[in-house]
Amino acid sequence: MVVANPTTATTTGWPVGFWASELTHPYYAFRRVRYDVVIASPDGGKVEIDQLSDPRDTSKWSAEDLISMGFLNTPELAALLEDTPKLADLRLADFDALVVCGGLAPMFQFRQNEDLKRTIATFYEAEKPTAVLCHGVSALIDVRLSDGSYLVQGKTVTGFANVEEDFSDRAVGQKVMPFRIEDELRRRGANYVQGGLFKAFVVRDGRLITGQQQYSGAKVGDAVIAALGV
Repeated sequence: MVVANPTTATTTGWPVGFWASELTHPYYAFRRVRYDVVIASPDGGKVEIDQLSDPRDTSKWSAEDLISMGFLNTPELAALLEDTPKLADLRLADFDALVVCGGLAPMFQFRQNEDLKRTIATFYEAEKPTAVLCHGVSALIDVRLSDGSYLVQGKTVTGFANVEEDFSDRAVGQKVMPFRIEDELRRRGANYVQGGLFKAFVVRDGRLITGQQQYSGAKVGDAVIAALGV
């Protein structure tokens, strides 16, 4: 599983990270079937969750997220976020599936990260389940396969929807994201679909699995488990 490193949003100036439920909900699904899971990041080291995704935050935005609450309050699990391995240092052949999580930070670092794009292409071309969700789908937009084609060309995919970006921009009172995933996927020749405003929604096109937003994490986990078949 890949999460973003902490950064600062160029649009809002906020400190941003990854969205808690997009890690913890698939992680919970995987551990329930006894998968071994490694949480990595592009740069390695300590990673942080987006403030609004923390169920302990005073905003209460994610107060109902008891799975993330349990993860963050279990010392041995919280410790996994203190020193993540660097993605480029991992031997990808040792892993059976890939899940790229979203949040705010991915939109400011994933699309241009060559290690992450190479990792996605490697898993996909090795015919292993390759999953991305929410704003983590930004990492998928520019991935090219060995023949030079865009991975998403002709694929049915989802990701954070324009209607959700509109909602977020109105809530904040300004543009939050530097670009829109739905628009960029369409420009790459993908068949973009979505399940409605903040509805849990997942698409599986062969071994490529995409989740719409933060409420889709559990469904992404279930789709990866189904794809692995073990």
